[in-house]
Amino acid sequence: MGGRLAVDFGTSNTVLALWDAEAQEPRLLHLPEYSRLQEGEGEAVSCIPSIIHYVDEQHFWIGQQVFARGLYDSPRTLRWMKRYISHRSPLRLRIGQREISPADAGCDFLRTVLFFALEDLHPDEEVAFSVPVEAFEHYQNWLLALAETLGIQRFRIIDEPSAAALGYGLHLHPGQVYLIFDFGGGSLDVSVVQLDRDSDIPGRHCRVLGKAGRDLGGARIDQWLYQEILRRHNRSEDEKAVREQSTQLLVCSERLKERLSFEETVALEAVPLSDGSALSVQFSREEFEQLLEAHGLFTEIHRTIRLALNQAHERGYDEDQIQAVLLIGGSSRIPAVQRLLRQMFGRERVMLHRPLEAVALGTAAFVAGVEIFDYIQHDYAIRYVDPHKGSYDYRIIVPKGTPYPTPAPVARLTIKAAYDGQQRLGLAIFEIGDSHPQTAPGVELVFDPAGSVRLLPLSVQEQEARTRFWMNETNPTFLVADPPATQGEPRFEVEFFVDANKRLVINARDLYRQHWVLRAAPVVRLS
Repeated sequence: MGGRLAVDFGTSNTVLALWDAEAQEPRLLHLPEYSRLQEGEGEAVSCIPSIIHYVDEQHFWIGQQVFARGLYDSPRTLRWMKRYISHRSPLRLRIGQREISPADAGCDFLRTVLFFALEDLHPDEEVAFSVPVEAFEHYQNWLLALAETLGIQRFRIIDEPSAAALGYGLHLHPGQVYLIFDFGGGSLDVSVVQLDRDSDIPGRHCRVLGKAGRDLGGARIDQWLYQEILRRHNRSEDEKAVREQSTQLLVCSERLKERLSFEETVALEAVPLSDGSALSVQFSREEFEQLLEAHGLFTEIHRTIRLALNQAHERGYDEDQIQAVLLIGGSSRIPAVQRLLRQMFGRERVMLHRPLEAVALGTAAFVAGVEIFDYIQHDYAIRYVDPHKGSYDYRIIVPKGTPYPTPAPVARLTIKAAYDGQQRLGLAIFEIGDSHPQTAPGVELVFDPAGSVRLLPLSVQEQEARTRFWMNETNPTFLVADPPATQGEPRFEVEFFVDANKRLVINARDLYRQHWVLRAAPVVRLS
């Protein structure tokens, strides 16, 4: 078996790939008990459904095992793990005396997958994980902690759109500009990238020119269909009879979405309720597209694409330089979505060759040594108390779009003591995600501890909190004043850089003692 494993842990499916050193190309890895073959544009693609069913507190089935046992619509089956982990969802699934969080379930799922995937690999082989372009530090840390618990000594991270570009790049021409449209189960990510060939470094290179992301994917569309089915029957998700069958209704919603990508009309078997009634499930593709329009899907897609194009334009690349638009993810198969992209870019530029496996194949190429010139995706800021407002505010120190590594400091700050005798000083460093008006209502579809589906409202504060993450919460005071500082004294001068490993590093000078106390000291890892 080849080495250098690539893992694309998706909201709906997980795809594994290995780099074949002899053939100098990636190939998909099939785990017979867990994988299932899904129809692709050419050959069937080996995917592991990203689902887990708990038999009891310690025993579970994953992937194809769940389908083989007819447990897909069981209340004990958890799906959308990646989406919930990314959003730090409060969801808990109670099994016996154990409350299982999405992170717990994701660990159980990936531990099993990786245990068998790594069985025949050398312990020193490198493993790469793909992550969404909008992933926050806590999600990346969760993946890396999981790798460490499995004893994986060498691992890397690559964002999904860049991996997709490399995956498609195996059949495209270096030096040209492409737009990657990644519409999967949990998110919409758009990247404008350039594939290039450098004679000094073997292999292809991908340079990211513009990126934009939205918390919008197939799971959200399932939510809209679920709500529409209830609306048509004048039922509420709070009704006991509905809650009892909520998981089956959600499964029906997902199947509707998938089949309407290939059929004009879909009618599924009615879902019986305990009160003697039944919910019929029938949609035409026209009705489906009207539902998507009503929820602003096409507006959000257009807006996200424009954001990425504008960033590329600022770097000197215009829309007419895009050679092709590469579609990734199962939701990109929706005909109305493809139609919108053809209207924007022309039929001849929109391609759908390998929507399910491109990210995994590109990740395998990346871990094999294909390099990517990237830039920082989020703003990074320090938090401080604004004396005029009497509340916290933020000062950007690393702007979104900063190329790395940075040869010169991206910011300089002077840190003052807050009180007499202060010995430990520091800064609260935050990752600031994109904040934009939502066209969809402020609700989130989750599973309650009993396994039923619930619609939970999200307050403005909760939505805002999800865009800000305190990165050094466990170590905010990383400077030691010796002797102790006095109140108001400018004690440390700090310079911020971003190194080649995407880490925020600092140089710190003690102004009292007039010498450097830190040089290139890593503070946090950026994304």
